[in-house]
Amino acid sequence: MPDSALNAGVVEAVRGSVVDATFCDRIPSIFHVLTAGENGRVVIEVVSHLDARTVRGIALTSTRGLSRGSAILDTQQTLTVPVGERVLGRVFDVFGKVIDGKPPIDGGEWRSIHAAPVPLMRRATTSELFVTGIKAIDVLAPLERGGKSGLFGGAGVGKTVLIMELIHNVIGHHSGVSVFCGIGERCREGEELYREIQAAGVLDKTVLVFGQMNEPPGSRFRVGHSALTMAEYFRDDGRQDVLLLIDNIFRFIQAGSEVSGLMGQLPSRLGYQPTLGTELADLEERICNTATGAITSVQAVYVPADDFSDPSAVHTFSHLSASIVLSRKRASEGLYPAIDLLKSSSKLLSPQIVGLRHYRIAQEIRKTLAGYEELKDIIAMLGLEELSQDDRSTVYRARRLERFLTQPFFVTEQFTNQSGRLVKIEDALDGCERILNDEFAKYPEQALYMIGGIDEARKEAKTS
Repeated sequence: MPDSALNAGVVEAVRGSVVDATFCDRIPSIFHVLTAGENGRVVIEVVSHLDARTVRGIALTSTRGLSRGSAILDTQQTLTVPVGERVLGRVFDVFGKVIDGKPPIDGGEWRSIHAAPVPLMRRATTSELFVTGIKAIDVLAPLERGGKSGLFGGAGVGKTVLIMELIHNVIGHHSGVSVFCGIGERCREGEELYREIQAAGVLDKTVLVFGQMNEPPGSRFRVGHSALTMAEYFRDDGRQDVLLLIDNIFRFIQAGSEVSGLMGQLPSRLGYQPTLGTELADLEERICNTATGAITSVQAVYVPADDFSDPSAVHTFSHLSASIVLSRKRASEGLYPAIDLLKSSSKLLSPQIVGLRHYRIAQEIRKTLAGYEELKDIIAMLGLEELSQDDRSTVYRARRLERFLTQPFFVTEQFTNQSGRLVKIEDALDGCERILNDEFAKYPEQALYMIGGIDEARKEAKTS
């Protein structure tokens, strides 16, 4: 950029990650990137105008060494990231810089991370299933191609493991591209995921973007937009289907809350930022399917203290076509994946989309499990023997269904010594229907635990 075009200013105040700066010539626009410090080491994004000459920005890097009176430069650009086939197989940070130790990406096309959602007129209006190979999800909470699905759960119930299993199952059979976005990820999780994808032999179809836990809130707040910009290229220009995995959307909300607090905004309910709904919508509304391709998103959502009335969970729910709720109680019983079969739901579970048979079986499973849930208190007080014959049959069916809807995962083979299973949706439905018809009433419950298709139960019963 020529000197005549430079727009220089002076730092007025530094408060943690918040930097105020004054510009005499012309004030930088919102979202413009400012650089300060030695060799432009400190990167700041403008988030508000305080007056005709002063801007307030959030630092995306450490502000160490920055002081009042320091020179600051307006780059007259927004944050940009590289796009195209060249990003496949690479690991990036929020700035589009590679962090995998391989040669950097220079030149080529770079796009702004700030973009408008696809207009409604260009969006596809058909609903299609996105099959995962995981029985509990495909039967009771089917995912939508081009839709947004959430994995809800507190700490330690298996959100990341389920995301990693989805990567393993889907990428191998997925003709498109996968983009993984780690918001507030631990470096251990990022490294494990990289090795997992490499071992599966699908690294050349995957892009990884990380905003790690130790980075400033501004960096974690923008990393989702960086990953989405790369995904949008493959959908719109590459005309491909994209699987976008976000772990964890709560960390995005948390980073926004930190930014809001640093900016001095008055907090809303439970200390969240007053702009929570708008910020989440800015990210979520860019995820959709068009006539040329689709971005299918699966997002892990941490639920603070397992409280589903928390504003972060409530606002996220409103954007999703499928909600997969993970249960600490099921995890404690050893029923993995620990999906709450009654609380999990999908807007696709209607006869017009999944078909009458699938809908009927799913409703019958829910009815059986709900009946078992109501009987649990009576069983705890009086015992199973005091129930009527019909109620006892309901309990036996429900317990067998619960065990059949468990599944050994490929990504946990080294811990469980059980080989993973990928189950077709027809086989999963067939198994559930046969259990509901009491075909396996005489089989021990354990024969249905941690198997793939229902026919494996016969082998298990013979060996036990």
